[in-house]
Amino acid sequence: MIDLIDVARYPLPGTLAPGAIAFTPDDSAVTWLHSPEGTLSRELFAVDIATGERRPLVGDDAGVQEGELTLEEKLRRERMRELTTGVTRYQWSETGAVLLVPLASGLWVDGRLIETDGVPVDPQLSPDGRWVAFVLDEQLHVMASDGSSPPRLLASGGLAEFVAQEEMGRLHGFWWSKDSRRIAFQETDETHIPVYRIVHQGSDDLGDGAQEDHRYPFAGGENARVRLGVVDVEGGDVRWLDLGDDFEYLARVDWFPDGALVVQLQDRRQQRLDVVRIDVDSSERTVLLAETSDVWINLHDLLRPLDDGSGRFVWASERSGYRHLELRAADGSLVRELTSGEWLVTSLKAVGDGRLWFTATKDSPLERHLYVVSLDGGDVTRITTEPGTHDVVIDDARRRFVDTFSSRTQPPAVRLCDLATGRVERVLFDTPDPRVEELDLVGHAPELATVTAADGTTELHALVYRPAGEGPFRTVVSVYGGPHAQRVTDSWAVTVRMRDQYLRQLGYLVVAVDNRGSDARGLAFEGAIRHRTGDVEVRDQVAALRELATYGLVDLDAGVAVHGWSYGGYMAAMQLARAGDVFTVAVSGAPVTHWDGYDTHYTERYMGPPAENAEGYDASSVLAHVEGMRDGALLLVHGLIDENVHFRHTARLVNALIAARIPYQLLLFPDERHTPRREGDRVFMEEQIRDFLLAHLPLPTTQARQ
Repeated sequence: MIDLIDVARYPLPGTLAPGAIAFTPDDSAVTWLHSPEGTLSRELFAVDIATGERRPLVGDDAGVQEGELTLEEKLRRERMRELTTGVTRYQWSETGAVLLVPLASGLWVDGRLIETDGVPVDPQLSPDGRWVAFVLDEQLHVMASDGSSPPRLLASGGLAEFVAQEEMGRLHGFWWSKDSRRIAFQETDETHIPVYRIVHQGSDDLGDGAQEDHRYPFAGGENARVRLGVVDVEGGDVRWLDLGDDFEYLARVDWFPDGALVVQLQDRRQQRLDVVRIDVDSSERTVLLAETSDVWINLHDLLRPLDDGSGRFVWASERSGYRHLELRAADGSLVRELTSGEWLVTSLKAVGDGRLWFTATKDSPLERHLYVVSLDGGDVTRITTEPGTHDVVIDDARRRFVDTFSSRTQPPAVRLCDLATGRVERVLFDTPDPRVEELDLVGHAPELATVTAADGTTELHALVYRPAGEGPFRTVVSVYGGPHAQRVTDSWAVTVRMRDQYLRQLGYLVVAVDNRGSDARGLAFEGAIRHRTGDVEVRDQVAALRELATYGLVDLDAGVAVHGWSYGGYMAAMQLARAGDVFTVAVSGAPVTHWDGYDTHYTERYMGPPAENAEGYDASSVLAHVEGMRDGALLLVHGLIDENVHFRHTARLVNALIAARIPYQLLLFPDERHTPRREGDRVFMEEQIRDFLLAHLPLPTTQARQ
């Protein structure tokens, strides 16, 4: 029987498999982070490939502890959605087999603890393992990895700005050259961005610790000003590079084998991306290619230079509407397309021996498999076999790979496989989690369903968590619905959505639908929300429910409840406001209630600049539709120190509800950010959500489960 502690406690059932998997530089072992006790506190282990023997390298006692972190590290963990403690990351040098582990008290390098003055931010080994670079007090430092010399100040800067970390998927603000002699880094000026203050209302502290000042770039406002410099590891003057004036965002930075920097520069509307080669010594700029789109440019990490001396590189483009790989010459001209079709490449895993290996949605948008294709073109060959989701790491010799595999009925297992055939050579981790059997999660895995979108032609994918008994059922929709997210997959992650499983156990039918605007279906599917959100997504959710009602599953006459967080919180509020004939109850967590209050890079990608789409911003705001909530029941949930979706969003909605004399309920967490971290807070939140749903969408006695 599922209890609320099972909903709130991490790691979730069946998710105890190791993470952060890597091969050692000599391919003799695999390293990973894992908690033998099944907690969030992880240790670093090595597994011998020949024997399977597992040995600990670094324990969790010296690692990161939540209460000991600086504000900068806490915010970086928010950007990464990182909940684990202990050993949270590590790095192998590309050569020399040097191992770096950041610890709470300094840096652990090959068994030696190297103390630093303060907690280093984003420490990175040089490729040859001789040096460690990191940021202290917003300044870039370097020191010998053997601790033989103290840290030296190289330059001011080295941290990625907020929107780079939160929205661009770029967590780093400095980059080692391939020869370990130079570091490229960004210098960031945010002084022109107004301060947004967050007050710790629940704190006993009345001093500086009771508030945070953030330079938050609101939609339509100014962004951070970023410039790119290069400094020698031995020190000296910074060489500032000419990036040109026709760009807004420094999206990606890569060193190529010949010592040139290749940067990706994005315009404000995110409809153009220039890939620019810069000669570091002469500052000569060459535009290798320019991607343009009438929708938006999706950033990716699929640029890969070849190491054959030709200067060629692999790139990924969405010109066809789907992300596909292509081979480019040294001057950026297209040599050939390597993949094509109505599916998309999700990651590039390895390039070498005239081939490249990648994961993709080729066989199903609900699955991820490993494929290989020749750089000369030709057929794409699938390597992984079992239906479901495969996340792989390939060794340097390109002989083996580690496959972390799961499906709706299979918790994650880690296997060592032959890269040529996909054959499993050794199971590295398949330790059963007793909670999976105790809670009968395999037996209650959600069903996959296909429904039709509101346009009558587009196919949508759905999950159905079916309770015991005969339908139609009181129904709760579990929603995200926003771009660059996919909730319906054949993976264990959907089976351990424990709130949905708990509601199913109570007697509710729970439904999750990936409406248009969601990820992994191509640019046209995503772009349906362009310049107006909260419209097509809501209509697709309604259409899905109406179709499921025809199958005798959904009881539309009783009304439908919806819950969601972040974009899902926005969707929950919009579904109540704009489709009140179907949705009568909503739990809206950390919602964006008006896009003028969210950040530039995310918002303007989908909505355009506010000055150019004022009507779209107004129509897409929850505040414009509060009258539709009059006959519904709304619970708003928010953390007061959320620095991503500020509590101001919920406060503005509350003001609109008060003005319209529409009742609501409010659940606040004074010490939580965007991701609730305290287990006690999460348990209390789940209790309140359960009670709210039962009060406003009561279960028939014949369906209710205790």
